[in-house]
Amino acid sequence: MTSAKATTKKASEKSTKPANTQNNVIQFSSKVLDPVKHTTQCLVVGCYEGVKLSPSASAINSADAQQLEALLKREGFQGKAGQSLLLLNPQGIAAERLLVLGVGAPKDGNISVENFRKAIQKISEALRPTPCSEVTLALAEISVTDQSVEWQARQIAENLSLLDYRADKLKSKPTDISLKLKKVIFGATKAQTTGATKGLLLGQAIAKGVNLARELGDLPGNICTPTYLANQAKRLAHKQAKLSVNVLEEKQMKELGMGSLLSVAAGSDQPAKLIVLEYKGGTKKQAPVALVGKGITFDTGGISLKPGAGMDEMKYDMCGAASVLGTIQTLLELQLPINVVGVIAASENMPNGSATKPGDIVTSMSGQTIEILNTDAEGRLVLCDALTYTERFKPKAVVDIATLTGACVIALGNHATGLFSNNDELAKALLKAGEEAADRAWHMPLWDDYQKQLDSNFADMANIGGREAGSVTAACFLSRFAKKFAWAHLDIAGTAWRSGGAKGATGRPVSMLVQYLMNQV
Repeated sequence: MTSAKATTKKASEKSTKPANTQNNVIQFSSKVLDPVKHTTQCLVVGCYEGVKLSPSASAINSADAQQLEALLKREGFQGKAGQSLLLLNPQGIAAERLLVLGVGAPKDGNISVENFRKAIQKISEALRPTPCSEVTLALAEISVTDQSVEWQARQIAENLSLLDYRADKLKSKPTDISLKLKKVIFGATKAQTTGATKGLLLGQAIAKGVNLARELGDLPGNICTPTYLANQAKRLAHKQAKLSVNVLEEKQMKELGMGSLLSVAAGSDQPAKLIVLEYKGGTKKQAPVALVGKGITFDTGGISLKPGAGMDEMKYDMCGAASVLGTIQTLLELQLPINVVGVIAASENMPNGSATKPGDIVTSMSGQTIEILNTDAEGRLVLCDALTYTERFKPKAVVDIATLTGACVIALGNHATGLFSNNDELAKALLKAGEEAADRAWHMPLWDDYQKQLDSNFADMANIGGREAGSVTAACFLSRFAKKFAWAHLDIAGTAWRSGGAKGATGRPVSMLVQYLMNQV
C-alpha cells in the first residue's frame, strides 16, 4: 500500500506564473525609396563577388565620386557571401550609416538561396555594436534563383524578428544589448511592394511561433511544468474562434487506459496533462493534420538516473510540445484555411518511491504491453498513448515531434532533424518543407529488420532495443502505435537547442511544420 503523500499530486503555484520574455515587436514595412536621398539610421545594400555593385550601391557610388568602390577595394572587401562592411557617416547620401553585404557570385544574374541567407544573417551581427533602432534594406534588386521578392522579404522578416526574443528576462538585471531594432523598411519598386508586404507579414508570423517555442524551451523546469504548458495552450485559445483547447487530467487518462504515459508521471509530484488543441480553419469535412508533441518538462531519467553533468539541459525535453504550440501560434497569425489538431503529452520524469522501475510492465492505451527496461526512454512511452488517442480525429496525417534520442544526435549532429515515416509521400512533403524553410531533416530507415530488437520475453515489446541504431528502434517502437494513419516522426534531439556558450532553444522545427501546413492549403 502506498501512502497518500506518495500518490497525491498538485500543481506548483509557480507553474501558472506568466513569463514575459518577449521584446518589443519590430515594425516592418515596404516602400519605394531613393537610396541616395532616403533618410535612415542605416541603409543596407548588396555587392556581388568581384566588387560588382548592386544598382543601389552603384547609385551611392556615383553620388560620392566613386569613393564607395575605392573604399571597398582598399578594405579588401570582395563581395563574398557572408562578408559585410559597415561605414559610418557615408558621404553623398542621407543615411547615417551604410552596411554593404557580400552576396556572392551570381549565376545567370541570380545569386543562390544559400548566399542570400548568408548575407542577411550578417545584418544583426554587423549592427549589434551600434545604437541603431531603425534600418532600411535596398535588397529587392538582388535576384535570387527561383525566388520572388515575397520570399526575400519573408527571409528578412523571419531572420530579424528573432531579435524580438530575449532569454534573460528572469535575471534581476537583464543584460543590456546595443541592438534594439524597432523599425525595418524593405525597399522595393512599386510593382513589388504588395508581394514584399505579404512576405514581411509571413516572416513575422513564422518568427512569432519560433520565438514562442524558444521561450517555452528556455524556461526552467520549476516554471514550465505540465500545468504551465496547459495554461499556455489555453492562453493561445483566448478569444480565438478557430482554436479550442481541452486538457485531460490524470484521472481521465487512467479511464482511457493510458498506462504507458502515466507510468512516466508516477514519480513526479506534478500532475501529467494531455493537452489537445483543435484549430479549425478548414471545412468540416476536411480531415485534420495532427501534430503530436513530447512534453517532458524535465527529464531526470527517472530510476535510470542520468549523469549530473549537463542534466540542466533536460528542461529542453519538452521542445516537441513547444514546437506544436509555436506552430499553432503561427496558424493563428496567418489564419490558414486548414484543420490542425495538436496533442501534447506533458509530464515530468522524476525518481521517487512511486516511480516506475526497470523491469516493470505497463499496458498502453492501445492494449499492447510494454516492458520498461530503461525509465530514461520515457518519451516514447508518453508518445505512444498520445498517438493512440489521436486516432479519434481520423487525421489525414500525423507528425510527432520529440527530443527522443541521443543516438540521433550522434547520427546527424545538430544540423538535420531525423525523419522517420511509414508513408513515403508524407516523408517527401516534410523533407521538401524543410528545404524550403531552411529547417532541414534527413530521411532515416524504418525497416522491419530493426523491429526484432524490441522483442521481450515478458511483454509485447520492450521500450528499448539496445545500443545499436537507437534512434531507429525508438521510431520502430512508435510505429507500432501508428499503423492506422500516415505517420512521420521527427527526432529533434540534436536540433531543438544549442549547448555551450550559446546555450538556448532554437525553435526548430516550427518553420518546417508551418511550411508543410502551408503547402497543404
